[in-house]
Amino acid sequence: MQFYKFQANGNDFLLVDDREGLFSASREEIARFCHRQFGIGADGLILLKSSGSYDFDMVYFNADGRPAEMCGNGGRSIAAMAFMKGIAGKEMRFLASDGVHLAKIENVSAGKRIFDVSLKMQDVKEVKVFDDGWFLNTGVPHFVRFVSPVEEIDVLRKGKEIRNDSRFAPDGTNVNFAEIAENGLFVRTYERGVEGETLSCGTGVTASALAAFCKTNKQASKIHTHGGDFQVSFLKDGDGFTDIWLRGPAEWVFQGEIPD
Repeated sequence: MQFYKFQANGNDFLLVDDREGLFSASREEIARFCHRQFGIGADGLILLKSSGSYDFDMVYFNADGRPAEMCGNGGRSIAAMAFMKGIAGKEMRFLASDGVHLAKIENVSAGKRIFDVSLKMQDVKEVKVFDDGWFLNTGVPHFVRFVSPVEEIDVLRKGKEIRNDSRFAPDGTNVNFAEIAENGLFVRTYERGVEGETLSCGTGVTASALAAFCKTNKQASKIHTHGGDFQVSFLKDGDGFTDIWLRGPAEWVFQGEIPD
């Protein structure tokens, strides 16, 4: 099995061109591929599959081998790979489990290894407000809590606690801790399926940007994570949001082959 390793602001993925439909790894095998000691190491595995109506279909698996609806950084990474391999042009449409997405390659640099990618996310129809934070679905469910300073938060302990809160049963939720600053947001995320903190999360920074607007009525100019910076733009639409775009880099790190 040939694969491409991509990272998008520190969120890393194994990408497989499966247009011939030959991928047959089990959940346990996918988890092993993603394991950082016993496998290649990644936050998730993504299949690029043939599509009758779009440039391609995206199938996403978390690091534990379970399928998930969407991954923002993964979506930007697979768009970069599709452009790099000539599967799609600079503007493309692809289908993921949460629906159709548009993606644009804004720029290519570093010897055609780093791609500046904008990804259109699904509309968010509502934002639920709790006493301790905001809950919304940006392709996958996210809970956002505003804290200061965010660097002092025990993301692993607090994130795990909220991820399994009965309010979000039975599947749980991703958890974001965000700090509002003069120049934007600083976000740290506990990802469901990884069951730990990742260096960044595309759907998480999107959820945090929308929740911050609900809190301050201002759009953050930049969203910072430990893995790098993002831009999120959107339009307010009643109780929800539309025309949501996530922009940031996606880098082709290397490619390899897993023996049979």
